[in-house]
Amino acid sequence: MTRDQIQALLDEQTAAYRALQDSGLKLDLTRGKPSPAQLDLSNELLTLPGDDYTDAQGTDTRNYGGLNGLLELREIFAPIMQVPVEQVVAGDNASLAMMHDNLVFALFHGVPGSEQPWGVEESVKFVCPVPGYDRHFALLEEYGIEMVPVALNEDGPDMDAVREAVKDPAVKGMWLVPTYGNPTGAVVSEAVAAELAALDTAAPDFRIFWDNAYAVHHLTEEQTKTADILGLCVASGHPDRAVIFASTSKITFAGAGVSFMGSSADNIRWYLSHLGKRTIGPDKVNQLRHARYLGSTAGVHALMDRHREILAPKFEAVVRILRERLGEYGVASWTEPKGGYFVSLDVVDGTASRVIELTREAGVAMTPAGAAFPYGDDPRDRNIRIAPSYPSPEELTIAIDVLATSVLIAAAEQALG
Repeated sequence: MTRDQIQALLDEQTAAYRALQDSGLKLDLTRGKPSPAQLDLSNELLTLPGDDYTDAQGTDTRNYGGLNGLLELREIFAPIMQVPVEQVVAGDNASLAMMHDNLVFALFHGVPGSEQPWGVEESVKFVCPVPGYDRHFALLEEYGIEMVPVALNEDGPDMDAVREAVKDPAVKGMWLVPTYGNPTGAVVSEAVAAELAALDTAAPDFRIFWDNAYAVHHLTEEQTKTADILGLCVASGHPDRAVIFASTSKITFAGAGVSFMGSSADNIRWYLSHLGKRTIGPDKVNQLRHARYLGSTAGVHALMDRHREILAPKFEAVVRILRERLGEYGVASWTEPKGGYFVSLDVVDGTASRVIELTREAGVAMTPAGAAFPYGDDPRDRNIRIAPSYPSPEELTIAIDVLATSVLIAAAEQALG
């Protein structure tokens, strides 16, 4: 476009933006929260477990104990996690709490295979594929663990960069969301997973924190299968390397679900030995009602089909509006995920912060620019995470229109200098 054409575009979009500002919007796309319609799918949980509080083993779930969680619920989720049921722990509502505990226990005690607690090492580092999940990065920052960013490709992390990073003995682990990664929707391929499992690392106690948060969160009828990281690690001679996390947070009630951890038998014994000092047991009544409501692994998939009916049209609307509003200008690219909870948008380098400022001033709250990078620092200031799940379809359409308008304004401003 000529300079005059860009100025005309800026004038046009600024006028549209002011009209949107004047409409008094108050919309929130900051986090991947299930919508009320999705939460309503599981309202039957509120009537369970009824008057029978006894699990399949005859245990009164209202009482203390059962540190590793209810067997009948673990049997439902073990196939999803691809972990033997006896190597699965069911916890309370947040898998993030299990990740936190694993980090803290490792810092204070080391893990199986450690020569000493991680916390007494000169430094501790984690490999962090980017764009990635901001809460993972926040956990590391909270405890002074240095983050080593590597690019996340469509089939997983850049393995050349990973191989280089793990030559450092201070690198004790890495994060990965293997299926429908947050925020790009990337899926770690079987080949990349096998390479991660067999990786020659300087640290003998290297861990992969495999956060399989979206294993069953498909947006199409194609149900992408997650690589069997635990089996691959066992086969490669590193049985303790993988620690797998999952939860029902975006399956049933986000604030009242159940979390899961799966790993080697040694890792599970290690985890429970320290967990037992923090708690006498999880909320087994909640676990029992989940087991009765879901019924089976097939029941989980059937419920997720109903979630897909609500979510898929929203993701289709986001992609359609971005294509219609931005496609002809070459100022942005975006992912079209087959599952998960986010669309990742890349705008003109150096403009993401300005875009977020514009959306906020128009009444649309979005995740801060750079949130998908360690320390909130996107070196190119271009990545924006879109969370389409919570707003109504009508609200979402308006919000993405505001976003597209803001992208065009920021791009035009930069082009005009």
